[in-house]
Amino acid sequence: MLRRIAPALLTVLVVALGVTALAARPPRGTPQRTADFVVLAGIAGLRWEDVDAQRTPTLWRMAQDGSIGSLSVRSAHLPTCPVDGWLTLGAGSFAAWNGSRAADGCPAAPVTVEQPDGIGANLPDQESVVQYNQQRLPWGALPGSLSESVRCSVAVGPGAAVAAARPFGRVDRYAPQLPADPRPLLGSCVLSIVDLGTVEAADPTARAEQARAADAELARVLAARPPRSLVLVAGISDTDQPSRLHVAVADGPGWERGWLTSASTGRDGYLQLVDLAPTALAALGRPMPERLFLGRPAISAGGRPADLVEAIDAPANADREAAAQREVSGVFFALLAAMQVLLALAILPLLRRARPHAGPAGPTPVSKRVVAVVELLLVAAALTMPAALLADAVPWWRGGHPGWIFAGVTALLVAAGTAAVRFAPGYAGTLGPLGAVAGLTTLVVGLDVLTGAHLQLNSVVGYSALQGGRYAGLSTVGLGVFLAGALLTGGWIAQRVHRGWRPAVMVAVGGLAVVVVGSPYLGADPVGAIALTAGVSAAAVISAGGWLTISRLAWAAMAALAVGIGFAVVDLRRPAAERGSLGRFLSALGDGTGGFAVHRSSTENFETLVNSPLTVLALAGGLLVWFALLQPWGGLMRLLGIYPAVRAALAGTVVAAVLGGVLDGAALDVMGAAAALVVPMAALASLRVLGHAADRTRPAPDRSRANSADDESGPGGVGPAGGDDGPTGGGGPSDAVHPRPISGPPASAPATVAQPAPETPGDRHGDADERADPTASGSTPDVAPPVPVPPRQVSKSSTEVAAP
Repeated sequence: MLRRIAPALLTVLVVALGVTALAARPPRGTPQRTADFVVLAGIAGLRWEDVDAQRTPTLWRMAQDGSIGSLSVRSAHLPTCPVDGWLTLGAGSFAAWNGSRAADGCPAAPVTVEQPDGIGANLPDQESVVQYNQQRLPWGALPGSLSESVRCSVAVGPGAAVAAARPFGRVDRYAPQLPADPRPLLGSCVLSIVDLGTVEAADPTARAEQARAADAELARVLAARPPRSLVLVAGISDTDQPSRLHVAVADGPGWERGWLTSASTGRDGYLQLVDLAPTALAALGRPMPERLFLGRPAISAGGRPADLVEAIDAPANADREAAAQREVSGVFFALLAAMQVLLALAILPLLRRARPHAGPAGPTPVSKRVVAVVELLLVAAALTMPAALLADAVPWWRGGHPGWIFAGVTALLVAAGTAAVRFAPGYAGTLGPLGAVAGLTTLVVGLDVLTGAHLQLNSVVGYSALQGGRYAGLSTVGLGVFLAGALLTGGWIAQRVHRGWRPAVMVAVGGLAVVVVGSPYLGADPVGAIALTAGVSAAAVISAGGWLTISRLAWAAMAALAVGIGFAVVDLRRPAAERGSLGRFLSALGDGTGGFAVHRSSTENFETLVNSPLTVLALAGGLLVWFALLQPWGGLMRLLGIYPAVRAALAGTVVAAVLGGVLDGAALDVMGAAAALVVPMAALASLRVLGHAADRTRPAPDRSRANSADDESGPGGVGPAGGDDGPTGGGGPSDAVHPRPISGPPASAPATVAQPAPETPGDRHGDADERADPTASGSTPDVAPPVPVPPRQVSKSSTEVAAP
């Protein structure tokens, strides 16, 4: 009875772990009303490298007293041109200007601003811009949402007019430039938006002069600011390609000397352009619009260094790292995909010739040295992803040739990891390298997540703050590598314990991985946690025996669905501004705007599938598995039959990686990252299984056919009498080089078959998966008198060795 309900109990346990991990939220400061007036000052193109005490003294003093951060200026267009940045600011969501664009991707003509009454202004193109964003772009942004949320707003300059214009084009109060005395204008409305100019020159001298001019205008704004006001200064957009991180400074009551952050980034010191509109409304104590902004209100977090030079160096360093990451990551993934493909082609002849053949005829065995070298190359290939992640602990981006420095550091780490695996205990075993590589990978990624995921941010195999998609927790590549490593580690451990305990081991290891992935304190990836829950459930059900069937896949899908529903219920009970991505999506479905989210997800999946080099890794790995490893000569089916816990881990990895990629809009990226680890290790283990395919094991004295009848060893010539860990015909135990070969009987004497003695209840202290180790005991088992059998001719071959 317990065995029948075990899958349901395990599923409930995994679901409980998943919901618990996703429901908890780290404590964050709640945005409060802190000002009676808000002034948003934008300087297109301003970066932290433009700020110093001599060129920009006003901004320097403002950063000294206020809170600072790196601003990601993502919009609905790439690159974010100044007009796109201003429009995104006013919409509180990713927006873009319509119309024709020049070669650099920005509109060729300036924005038309009409002043019919001398008080306000009108943008005649605003209605067409609203229609373009509402009907043509997937974000459903409504330009003018910020100004619609206040009774009155002021705009100074054409860029500010774009941000302050209401959806029908009206700007309440407008001035082309700051008047001689800006006090009456800035004090006439609770919200003022000021265009302080652009910093766009490539020449350092000209760029410094532009920054100095913008700083002088900022000094006038600060001198005329209304009492009890919040001033936000932002590098509102890019001015050239590629994109960069920009300046964000907040100065006012409650914003003293901290790091800017928001719920949309989840990391101190980082802010998005779409966060500025909700920040202004929260500071004024005004309600958010009915159609929620994509951004979240910013708050000031502690922990900033007292020295401003040191504090400013952090966002400036992040900008340099993000720029270097963009240049290196494409080359890295292309080289990794090429290396994996070449290694897959090189291993094909080894698989063909790895299995010993009986008789004098057959292919010449491959040299043991060649096999050993290929095995080390497979280990190195599997460790490349975690090594590239760990390389970010070294500031390689600060050198003159960051790409070469990164390559050198990564190569050294790969060599060190490969040496550690090679000399680790148990390397000679069939599953020794697999367990060591999986454990090492899980340890590297897990420790990074537990310590704040600092290696993920702007890492070559992590996420970039320039893309504006993720700022904290696990990256797409990190998720794929971590879930594969965790499930393989669980399968390796489960294979070494009693068969009845294997599901519990898989749930324990997998459940911890679900918590690490899904907890907002750690991985902060609810979609990844839901997908991993499905993978863990499938692995737990299979680990005791059997294969991935429709019913077991249904159990996994039910577990993932239960976690998703549980988290959705918890998330929907939170206030609208505090909901996560799942809660916002369900809310959008309720108000009829969920189609935008579905369209965005499908578009992201397609673009990632077509453009990502990880797609090549996933496809190359799949082709190698299907056309080589799963063939009768490939060895993988034999491996899966001998080691059911490893079979379960591989099945769970496939389920979790595919589901995580599709739900997260990453297509095959998660699967490609997982394949970079799993496929080389599966190929190595298959080579070793084939190499021992002709070995034969001596039955253990306490083993009987009845005791192993319920063992599901699977196909590949492995019968149930052999058990899972060391059946007759291949593989051998996971911690031995191979089982001891048994010599055949002499040709001149009749062979005998030993009949086992009658078994007593006290003799059955083993189970169906215990190893058949001929050296486990120094005693000889009790046997019945031998029964003669006719003699047979035995040839000396790799399968049997004739007695001398």
